[in-house]
Amino acid sequence: MDNLDYGIIGNCRSAALISKTGSLDWCCLPEFDSSSVFAKLLDDSKGGSFEILVDEGYTIKQRYKKHTAVLITHFSKGKDVFEIRDFMPRYRKEGGGYNSPPEVVRYFKHVSGKPSFRIKYDPRLEYAMGKTETYVKKNFVASLTHGEKYDTIFLYTSFNKNALVEGREIELRQDGYVLIGYNEKIFVPTVRKIYTELERTKVYWLNWSSKTPTYKKYNAQISRSAITLKLLSYDRTGAVLAAATTSLPETIGEVRNWDYRFCWIRDASMVIKVIGDLGHKNVARRYLQFIVDLMPDKDEKLQIMYGINREKKLTEQTLDHLEGYKGSKPVRIGNAAYKQKQNDIYGILMDVIYEQLAKYSNDIENGEELWGITKGIVWIVSNHWKEADKGIWEFRTEDRHFTFSKVLCWVAVDRAIKVARILRKTTKMEKWTALEQEIKRDIHDNAWNEEVNAFTQSYGSKDLDASVLLMESYGFIHAKEPKFVSTVRAIEKELSNDGLLYRYKNEDDFGLPSSSFTICTFWFINSLYKIGEEEKSKEYFDRLLGYSNHLGLFSEDIDFRTKRLLGNFPQAYSHLALIECAINFSRKDSEEQVLDAMRI
Repeated sequence: MDNLDYGIIGNCRSAALISKTGSLDWCCLPEFDSSSVFAKLLDDSKGGSFEILVDEGYTIKQRYKKHTAVLITHFSKGKDVFEIRDFMPRYRKEGGGYNSPPEVVRYFKHVSGKPSFRIKYDPRLEYAMGKTETYVKKNFVASLTHGEKYDTIFLYTSFNKNALVEGREIELRQDGYVLIGYNEKIFVPTVRKIYTELERTKVYWLNWSSKTPTYKKYNAQISRSAITLKLLSYDRTGAVLAAATTSLPETIGEVRNWDYRFCWIRDASMVIKVIGDLGHKNVARRYLQFIVDLMPDKDEKLQIMYGINREKKLTEQTLDHLEGYKGSKPVRIGNAAYKQKQNDIYGILMDVIYEQLAKYSNDIENGEELWGITKGIVWIVSNHWKEADKGIWEFRTEDRHFTFSKVLCWVAVDRAIKVARILRKTTKMEKWTALEQEIKRDIHDNAWNEEVNAFTQSYGSKDLDASVLLMESYGFIHAKEPKFVSTVRAIEKELSNDGLLYRYKNEDDFGLPSSSFTICTFWFINSLYKIGEEEKSKEYFDRLLGYSNHLGLFSEDIDFRTKRLLGNFPQAYSHLALIECAINFSRKDSEEQVLDAMRI
């Protein structure tokens, strides 16, 4: 079964996906949201790829170099053994800043014997919209397209260029490389230079990972998830992407296919909170600057999402010439959801601002701007919290009074009050406290359904929704409070399917949901843990980890029946929630150790 068996490499400028057999099937250059160079992921025949072809006698295994984003694909046939070390260069420059060129490097390491392979080099620029022509030049191989838009990429290699392009057999007797870059190089690379790039990139990731705390339980999963979240951050502006891909379907053959190569305020803020908790201060600092740069006017209302370079208009188009992943059309670029109104984003953003100020109040560069944003957010919430919206799941039809949106409006005001205390700005406290209490009463009066014995998806509804489980995480209600416990029980009964969760079961714009939303399953596991069902929650957690791909990576969704991964990949939502769950179990373990020590 195909289980999105890909590894991600990247350098906080762009990313690439490489299959478990070493095929480069997805890459956009020069940046995450640029048009694709390789898109076999979205069309087997038209999309384009860079494949490593070996005879059937070879065994292929894949892993990451521990605590790095260097992907190793191991090919062996008896004594004939070689490895490909795939990476996108990233390391600190001597003068400061980072070297992150728009390049993919494939370093071929000779291990033993006389291994041989062929390369299928088939770039299809600009989403394969026009013909891509490839020419062998003296120092490089150039591929270009004259379709609707002119574009070109360059390949440098230590192998015979004609043999590579023509797919002839190459026998590996010593280390070699292939570099695919968006720009022509001023100096032609050498094997030694490329090896140095590999080592520098490896050291960068080892240094970055060393800042992540070590946990007794699930340390490998936490480390890999943290690196994955870092790979989805865009260095230049501080934006954080929801995922590295577009149009991987929530269900095979259906039309729930979206472009996730953008920065959702909600997703990104949740990522920053988790990454900040792990001690990666720079990612959080850059993101807060991204927010400051988005809101130059005090009356500026936040969109729910932006382009990674702060673009506000993300016009949605379909690429009808591409077949889609496993035939799942349409393939979309851009995302019409940018026009939606979702009131929860203010609370999620305020939570991050509060967390960062609480941690680093003496070391925040833009404290005055953040205080200005805080006041602006409370003003917007006070004027709009009573309005209906599209909600966290981006219903494209009617607006509703979603419980999650109301709770996050409460969070916005609650965190603003806390920020005011930190900054000793108390003049608005009385007014803000009254607003916070008003929103809280409104939620208890209208979101609680006596018949269902739970907080429901929206005011006056009987439908359940996994997002209300976050009421406890955001401090709206205590885990042991009867209303929350009964909500968890009701959601378990209605939305859990063999330990995997539906977001909701009611019909939306595209019919009835038919796959499990992975972040919701993590929320559910967390909630079970919080209400005291620790054994059951850990059992579900271990089972869920078993549904990851061969490298421990998750997409957005999981098929209830086959347990295959679905949706855009790798998904920031899934990995941030994995980290939160894993840390909970680790904390419990350390508490038990303290109690055991006291008993002695």
